[in-house]
Amino acid sequence: MGTDLGIGIDVGSTTTKAVLIDSSGAILAKSLMQTGASAVQAVDKVLGEISSMSGINLENIPAVSTGYGRARVELPHRTVTEITCHSVGVHRLNPDIRLLIDVGGQDAKVIRIGPSGRPDDFELNDKCSAGTGRFLEVMARVLEVSIDELGLLALKSTSPSSISSTCTVFAESEVIGRIGAGDSPADIAAGLHASMTSKIVALSKRVSFAEPVCVTGGVALNPAFRHYLSKQLGTELWIPDIPQLTGALGAAVIALQGLG
Repeated sequence: MGTDLGIGIDVGSTTTKAVLIDSSGAILAKSLMQTGASAVQAVDKVLGEISSMSGINLENIPAVSTGYGRARVELPHRTVTEITCHSVGVHRLNPDIRLLIDVGGQDAKVIRIGPSGRPDDFELNDKCSAGTGRFLEVMARVLEVSIDELGLLALKSTSPSSISSTCTVFAESEVIGRIGAGDSPADIAAGLHASMTSKIVALSKRVSFAEPVCVTGGVALNPAFRHYLSKQLGTELWIPDIPQLTGALGAAVIALQGLG
């Protein structure tokens, strides 16, 4: 049986997100902030923010939590896997999407979404930082640019460097070698993005690639990542307005509808 409101909380390794929706699925309030050293404190802050923004007491509203830190949520709630929450959230935003690529700070996942909005198949990359935001953070540090500057720098390249390794440790050594060989920072950055997206493309092929394709997570904001991923997949990508919120949105939809 449905309710009038639903709360979704996505506790990621890098950021924590919360969404409050009404019975029509409209977002009444949303919050996103760094998880930091305490997932519990981050959850308290995002919930406090959506309560303040909406003017609504959250105490008796059904809630669903997801993400690596979902067990750290202290208010009465249910936990649902990230795979399901991301699928439901993307389906709410765009029911036509059949393949979801979510790239966060510490993991990447590719999900084939069925017509009902539930996952049909998925692949995870959560054992290695290659193909994740962490990979780009490390490489930005080596190139002495900010993570926000890295994607824009890569798009200036006229001849991307060849970065053969998708392993963060080995790729870092390759980058240092490329710097020593005189490759420009732009060409190195472009090569890194191409190498990273090749890892994501390999995951996509393991779940029977399907279109249309949606990209979510913080890395979806990176223009070079989107460019090289679209190029390697051979298709256009659909990006939500706030790509980090789809997991929390899906959790809120599940809470609202009383689904598991």
